[in-house]
Amino acid sequence: MAPGTDGHSGADAAGGTAGTPGDVRAGAAATDGGTARDTTGRATGGGLLGVGFRSLLKREVLRFVRRPRNTFIPPAITNVLYFAVFGVILGDRIDEVAGEPYLLFILPGLVVLGAIGNAFENSSFSIFHGRWNEYIHETLTSPLSYSSMVLAYILAAALRGIIVGFIIVGIGLLFTSVPIERPFYLAAFMLVVPLLFASLGVIGGLLAEDFDDLTVMNQFILRPLVFFGAVFYPLGSLDPLYQTLSLLNPMVYMVNGVRYGFLGFQEVDPLASLVVLSGLTAVVALVDVLLFRRGYGLID
Repeated sequence: MAPGTDGHSGADAAGGTAGTPGDVRAGAAATDGGTARDTTGRATGGGLLGVGFRSLLKREVLRFVRRPRNTFIPPAITNVLYFAVFGVILGDRIDEVAGEPYLLFILPGLVVLGAIGNAFENSSFSIFHGRWNEYIHETLTSPLSYSSMVLAYILAAALRGIIVGFIIVGIGLLFTSVPIERPFYLAAFMLVVPLLFASLGVIGGLLAEDFDDLTVMNQFILRPLVFFGAVFYPLGSLDPLYQTLSLLNPMVYMVNGVRYGFLGFQEVDPLASLVVLSGLTAVVALVDVLLFRRGYGLID
């Protein structure tokens, strides 16, 4: 059985041995839209948030909680370096940005970078690793609706992103005080942004053909977009042409929203950004459910 990038086997991640698409749980005489039904036609999955959903959610959460050396320590070390180099060493040589010390200005962007990277990585790896070692078949043949399956993967991945975001804020507190000027916006963006990238990670996990594809998606697509999303500089410092081009980068709106929550500083309308990102999250999650229903990437 092939090991995953975080060092565990498919059976360990699944909590059991791999099943096959043909295995049908006892008592489930028929399926309809991914929900197993008994002989009376009643769904046996316990509803969208039933026991099956909670079990899958727990498994996915425990998968990264039990391995902090792989999931939490690396982003912590990376952000200590970011804060030390960009915030302290270079920050002392840079004037205030938007009326704030440079270290404090870059903190929201680093929070976004850590949150979306880990949310995307968790759901994409979990889906792909389940496909790779074929233990995802156990989930597919369980009495769960496709909506419950997708929701469990998304919520677990988003939770990892949120936890990493808090870790980065905690590291920032070691270097400077961190204000929260707009708590509602901060909470809203820190919920929507990881949910969006957890949803995108499900698609990534279905599209990936090997583990290298996951690395390419995260390291060479997501991260560059974040770095060009006004993490280390304000949009006002760019020439008009580059400011306009930057507005085509969705990361700009995410970083701006989280920065507005922390510092009260905005360069684009945070409310409009929040509405658009929330709608986009709902659309991507719906696409995830439709892909699961079609069996895209799940069934050979």
